Amino acid sequence: MVLSALGLLALLPSVFAIQQNFTFDLVNKVIAPDGFERSAVTVNGIFPGTLITVNATDTFHIETNNQLTDPTMRRSSSIHWHGLFQARTSGMDGPSFVNQCPIPPNTTFTYEFSTAEQTGSFWYHSHLSTQYCDGLRGSLIIYDPNDPLKDLYDVDDESTIITLADWYHDTAPDAQKVFFETGVVPIPDTGLINGVGRYQGGPEVPYAVITVQQGKRYRFRLIQIACRPFFTFSIDQHNLTVIELDGTEHDPVTFQNVDIYVAQRLSVIVNASQPVDNYWIRAPLTGGAPGPTGNPNLNNSLIKAILRYEGAPDAEPVTANDNGNGTKLIDALMHPIAQAGPGNLGTGPADFAITLNVSQPNPPYWDINGISYISPTLPVLLQMLSGAASPFDFMPSEQVTVLPPNSLIEVSIPGTGAHPFHLHGHTMDVIRETNNDTVNLINPPRRDVVPINGGNTTFRFFSGNPGAWFLHCHIDWHLEAGLAIAFAEAPQLNIAGNQSQITPADWLNLCPSYDALLPEFQ
Repeated sequence: MVLSALGLLALLPSVFAIQQNFTFDLVNKVIAPDGFERSAVTVNGIFPGTLITVNATDTFHIETNNQLTDPTMRRSSSIHWHGLFQARTSGMDGPSFVNQCPIPPNTTFTYEFSTAEQTGSFWYHSHLSTQYCDGLRGSLIIYDPNDPLKDLYDVDDESTIITLADWYHDTAPDAQKVFFETGVVPIPDTGLINGVGRYQGGPEVPYAVITVQQGKRYRFRLIQIACRPFFTFSIDQHNLTVIELDGTEHDPVTFQNVDIYVAQRLSVIVNASQPVDNYWIRAPLTGGAPGPTGNPNLNNSLIKAILRYEGAPDAEPVTANDNGNGTKLIDALMHPIAQAGPGNLGTGPADFAITLNVSQPNPPYWDINGISYISPTLPVLLQMLSGAASPFDFMPSEQVTVLPPNSLIEVSIPGTGAHPFHLHGHTMDVIRETNNDTVNLINPPRRDVVPINGGNTTFRFFSGNPGAWFLHCHIDWHLEAGLAIAFAEAPQLNIAGNQSQITPADWLNLCPSYDALLPEFQ
């Protein structure tokens, strides 16, 4: 109910709403974030892609020009604006064949949508196959001029955005081919902080430097834009006070290091209270040394950046890793701030409950309830707008779960492996954490990406946002191997009334244009 009301309010004309215009030229460019040169899929020729910053109540107008030409990588594309609700603009959400057909080469498509009054740390990435592993990913921040936690920090700007990424020397199609032949998930060559890093035996690329002034408090926005691994983030001799999980501010809790899974975001307050010096920022993969094995280029000890106090020498730090094994972020200790309405879904039973059993009977493919996800040829949203309403109206029907409108939805996922699941169009109240039997219906942490590491993870959301929404593992290689399910939420409400979808002409034209392409351009 809250989501629906916010979505409608954000779409009404307002003297406070400002249209923010951006141009995304999708181009192939040779880049070398770790010193190894390779062609990549970029936004405006840079990696990470162009930073988007707006304020609450703003609207987005993003002209996307597909100029991709490199035949070794995908030349069609689509972009997902990760974490944004897309109220009445499900067609702008981005996942190919769920919400849209891909944008063909030499085609311009404009993404237009509202903030729906959301604020926080988000990102964007390609949502066609594994294309974002080739570079199409970047940060998106929605600032809140009336942030209720603003008294906790002094600085929150472009200099305090920190991206954590993996990087591959092979193109995604080549790595994907080997994955399906061998069953071995691709292992990155490098971990990057703010778009730069080093690999074993490679050139000594300068580490990213984040400059602070002694005595000030900084809100660092950690944006995890990797394709596979999770990172354990810490700063030598500095504590991390966590105040945001995936776009929702939480009551502050202090830790010494945080695990941040694929596609998650955190805001942490760091007090620059130490002596003027240089300090290591560390983000090893999978929680510590040696990290994933099997790629000799990957060296966990090289995934670092520098926190430099003003007045410190231009030199690499010599600090010890004192916080890497300290107190770790525990999601269950995080509770949404009062303004975010902790426990607003209530303590009653769910209206619609579903269990998603994850299995891998036929490696490398993954199943959910015995079904490996395969993209439909006609986007789920377009099927709904064409009248599909019951489960058997959809093609293929086994890939789509229909959700009733305005209902409390509960999803349980018994644990297997390590999978960060992302829900589109909603945030999740995580009422039962992985490997935890305690159920919290009063003030559970709220995210849009939750790790499934064991036990039985359970989350709830309210189906007040009609549309087609993806739920999938955000390890992109696992998604490509079928670890996903599509939700058709309130099908009838998408067609008429005050929750109907806004579908501009260029969106309607995508499918016939894409279908007319030769296979090599798809």
